[in-house]
Amino acid sequence: MLVKTFGSAVYGVEAITITIEVNWLPASGKDPMIVGLPDNAVKESLQRIESTFKTNGYQMPRTKVVVNLAPADIKKSGTPFDLPIALGILGASEQLDNKEALAGYVIMGELSLDGEIRPIKGALPISIQARKEGFKGLIVPKVNAREAGMVNNLNVYGVTHIREVIDFFEKEETGLEPVKINTRDEFFHSQYDFEIDFADVKGQENIKRALEIAAAGGHNAILIGPPGAGKTMLAKRLPTILPPLSLQEALETTKIHSVAGKLPENSTLISRRPFRSPHHTISDVALVGGGGIPQPGEISLAHNGVLFLDELPEFKRTVLEVMRQPMEERRVTISRAKVAVDFPASFMLIASMNPCPCGFYNHPDRECTCPPGSVQKYLNKISGPLLDRIDLHVEVTPVAFSELSNLKPQEGSSHIRDRVIHARDIQAERYKENTGIYCNAQMSSKMLKDVCVISTVGSNLLKAAMEKLNLSARAYDRILKVSRTIADLSASADIKPEHLAEAIQYRSLDREGWAG
Repeated sequence: MLVKTFGSAVYGVEAITITIEVNWLPASGKDPMIVGLPDNAVKESLQRIESTFKTNGYQMPRTKVVVNLAPADIKKSGTPFDLPIALGILGASEQLDNKEALAGYVIMGELSLDGEIRPIKGALPISIQARKEGFKGLIVPKVNAREAGMVNNLNVYGVTHIREVIDFFEKEETGLEPVKINTRDEFFHSQYDFEIDFADVKGQENIKRALEIAAAGGHNAILIGPPGAGKTMLAKRLPTILPPLSLQEALETTKIHSVAGKLPENSTLISRRPFRSPHHTISDVALVGGGGIPQPGEISLAHNGVLFLDELPEFKRTVLEVMRQPMEERRVTISRAKVAVDFPASFMLIASMNPCPCGFYNHPDRECTCPPGSVQKYLNKISGPLLDRIDLHVEVTPVAFSELSNLKPQEGSSHIRDRVIHARDIQAERYKENTGIYCNAQMSSKMLKDVCVISTVGSNLLKAAMEKLNLSARAYDRILKVSRTIADLSASADIKPEHLAEAIQYRSLDREGWAG
């Protein structure tokens, strides 16, 4: 007898519904077989299913059983197909009475040998696709139920054992209720729940100001300073001053983390902007994404948030170079022979580095012990095209004892965030007619002429800075974008000379002779 159940396969951040056809044939002495491009994990499901059946009083058919995963030309991977295949076999072998009801549900879950159901990846995109295709409900492991239950107008059931699923289809009263979640309440309640705050940072007012500008305009920034100056401490607090996620941004971010299996158990929408800080030994595939079945990398996990690269020159050059295109296009395309997958990658890059191998070049109190030329060689580990995509170069100096011991309260993240949100609102109004542009950092060179108009005084100031400070040509556009953000923070319609002057000081690495 032919029975159909439905599962789902995740490609990129989207799901594709898979029809699982199970047919019982009269030929005897044949082992069950799975067709439809299954990988080894899917093929091994038959051994887990057989053990589950014996443990729970069911029989694996000893006649020929064929399981087809359609569409048959799409590669199927992973263990979440265990549960729908098991239910299809029970229905085809007449061990499940109400098998007609299976067609109304998408069913996913990995089986243990005793029938317990283990978590899956990608529950959120699976749930979205199930609602889009008009299924009555979705059955997933209980730890994934809250994640999948964020989707409205779809009954999501969380289960822990195969007996619960069988009883659900065979009995009218099972006690299994759909998950109910007030997504908006949970989302907005935890948006500002941070364990760290800028009020913890003593001194470093100029660095706080630079990060405020970076947050207000969505600019990339690099912090250069000696060990112990507070570069990492400041960078980790950047998400606390960024504007809160919108519901749409939260959904995008949650889908990526769901596909990667990075969501905590029983979680719902991600409510705070992600902060990713990979170690400098990371590979280029781990950073941008990839693999046989393409998975999102760190730049996609940082989508709508911050990617922090500590000790930037210690990263392999090939790893840093693969970021250049995603930083421009704000997405990354992973291409394979039979599939090409797009992952979003709209992130703020915050990097930190020592100024030299010993760490004390330009230090006010300690002497640099590096040999001649090593400072420039250390800086040259970072390519010019990558530095070209970093708007703010910020020199971090050590904090004096008088500032560390000062008991005066420091400005908290909430006050800085209010100014950032106000500046972002100005930019949202400015770019409302430009699709895909939400902040000054995303502005194209063509738009600079209209958005970044400067006076004659400002033009003369910029010209003098370019000549006297030996700034490179690539600094010109960056200075204009940053000065536009500074003007927005001041609620100024025009870019004034003082805004340009402040922006010019954030181009340290463009100055000829900076590294000796």
